[in-house]
Amino acid sequence: MDLPKVAVVGCGNWGKNLVRNYAHLGALQVICDADTERLDRLSKEYKGISVTTDFQTVLDDKSITGVVIATPSDTHFDVAKKSLLQGKHVYVEKPLALDVKHAEELDELATKRNLVLMVGHLLLYHPAVNTLKDLIASGELGELRFVRSDRMNFNQTRRDSVLWDLAPHDLSMMSYLLDCDAPEVTRVGGWDTQDDDTIDVAYLDVAFPVKSNKGRKVIPGQVRNSWIDPQKIVRLTVNGSRKTAVLNDTEAADKLQLHSLSSSGRMVVEYPDYPNSEPLHLECEHFLNCIQTGQRPRSDANNAYHVVRVLADVEKRLMARPGLSISNSSK
Repeated sequence: MDLPKVAVVGCGNWGKNLVRNYAHLGALQVICDADTERLDRLSKEYKGISVTTDFQTVLDDKSITGVVIATPSDTHFDVAKKSLLQGKHVYVEKPLALDVKHAEELDELATKRNLVLMVGHLLLYHPAVNTLKDLIASGELGELRFVRSDRMNFNQTRRDSVLWDLAPHDLSMMSYLLDCDAPEVTRVGGWDTQDDDTIDVAYLDVAFPVKSNKGRKVIPGQVRNSWIDPQKIVRLTVNGSRKTAVLNDTEAADKLQLHSLSSSGRMVVEYPDYPNSEPLHLECEHFLNCIQTGQRPRSDANNAYHVVRVLADVEKRLMARPGLSISNSSK
């Protein structure tokens, strides 16, 4: 089966990584960006790959099977919709959209036209995350009691709120690990520490309804995001009745650890093995495979819809607070 050919639209800090991976996979045909200097650099690095500032030429090119979108968040809906209407399969970086109705519309459009719509929830392809998912499913951690995701760094860009920038990673990963289709936020807090109406510190208390041997149960969890921490933290903690898993993605090796108490009360730490593969490479491969086979992506629009639904609800709650509004300008 011939490898699908894709165009990457938007080649900034993250888009250039998508360019690299699709080029290495032999699927990259066109690079599209509004920045001519950026295109010039990429054209020299990737010989033989076409570059353009005109998105319409991407839509009109019948040899392009898929469009990979890494443009600012507030453009995702428009660029994805135009691509789907032109019969292109679509991979769009998170979030799928900034409005729940827009997320629904894209899903309906892709389904009606039998097109792949995949969202860049990268952590669903992380080997350590998938190893942890298998450990949870096997009962290695025992009965799950609490889950928390901390994602913090120092960010001076400050365009989207920290919620739309970081929380999609946490919510999509936690829902995936727990096999939860419909998480619900029970409490939320957010602050614009620079007094510019852009939330840069936030927390969410989240309830994850899941199936259990006793029917339905709710696993409590928390998401903590910040743009004002000078030390980068990317850490997931899953507490179980037998063991607690800690996935620290800032570590170069042994990212996944299992902690438990021995019969003598000594803390024991285990380091499960997991494949040493780049998550983004696996994600890009998955998109191409879905185009070829017609299978629904792991990070499909349903997974993305619930992330958008939760964050849109959180945004409404925060905007209702006196004297505070949230900016959703492009990043």
